[in-house]
Order: sequence, then C-alpha cells, then structure tokens
Amino acid sequence: MENLSPLVPITEASHGVVIDLIYAGTNNFTGQVIYDSALCFLHPLADAGLCKAIAAAKSMGFQLKIFDAFRPQEAQEALWAVAPNPAYIADPAKGSNHTRGVALDVTLLAPDGQELDMGTPVDTMSSASHHFHATHPVSIQLNRMKLLTIMLEAGFVHHPNEWWHYQLPDARQFPLIDSHAFMRCKSAQATPA
Repeated sequence: MENLSPLVPITEASHGVVIDLIYAGTNNFTGQVIYDSALCFLHPLADAGLCKAIAAAKSMGFQLKIFDAFRPQEAQEALWAVAPNPAYIADPAKGSNHTRGVALDVTLLAPDGQELDMGTPVDTMSSASHHFHATHPVSIQLNRMKLLTIMLEAGFVHHPNEWWHYQLPDARQFPLIDSHAFMRCKSAQATPA
C-alpha cells in the first residue's frame, strides 16, 4: 500500500543521528516548551537529502545532530509571538519552510560526540550567527564550511542568517502541512505497526 503520509519519521535508531529537538524543551530562545512531543519528521524529499548528508558526514568522521525539522503551524505562531523578526523567524502568515517539512536545523558532532564549535549556540539571533560572519576565528569558519559542504552536496541550500538552517531549494513550492496531517503522522509514529 502506498504511503500517503506527507512526512517521514526521523529517529536516532533509523537514521544514525542525534536528535535534540530544542523546542520540545525550554533550552531555546523562548525559554518555553513549544512542542508537545519530541517526535522528528521531514518531507520525503528532505529525508532523502538528509540520508545523503548523514552518509557524507560519516565519511568525514562526523555525525549530524538535529535541533529542529518539521514545525507545526501553531509552533511557528508561538515562536513569532516571542520574536517577530523576519530575519530569523518566518512570519507564520506567510508560512515557514519548517512547516512545509523541507527545512531542518543541524550541527556536526566530532567523533567524541561533542558539537563542533560554530561560534554561537543554535538559535542565536545576531549577526554572529550569520553563515559567513567575518570576525569568527578560522577554526569556526572551517567548522561552518564543513557543515555547509556536507549539506550543499546533499542537495540543501543554506539560510544566510543562520549557520544551522538548511532547506530544500525552491522550498516555497512545497505546500504547508496542516495540523491534521501532522497529527496523523504523530499517531502513526506512536502506534507501532
């Protein structure tokens, strides 16, 4: 039977990644729990790109860590309510590429499991988080370039203001995924086959 789900579940076991969905806890710029569960999903085409990125990272001795992937519309509205800054948060009235399931926030882990130093924590809303911020030392620039290379070769494009954010090209061609479809995906993930 054909899978009609608009989203593919991403797990540590199935994908060999580390998942730390920051909006499922309070360790994010809002200081609030935004997601009611720590389930991670992506559009099937984004999942295919993620699998390529995972393999590329592994070949370089790294592992991917995912901070965010699909984001429900209600969560986008909650983030916008705290920080209505379109340089970093998509206006929910226009739609986020996370809500299309084609964007993800990631970093690289070294072989010892530690995050590579990217110069700022994820979700830092300042020029220091801009991908090519010139005042960072060479080591940080190189770490960001490693992540950029892996993700670009996997078919993603980067967000210039957020070193951690990658999405499929022409992301706006993908429809926003409504809450009903997302709830069906969550239910399917929570109910083992």
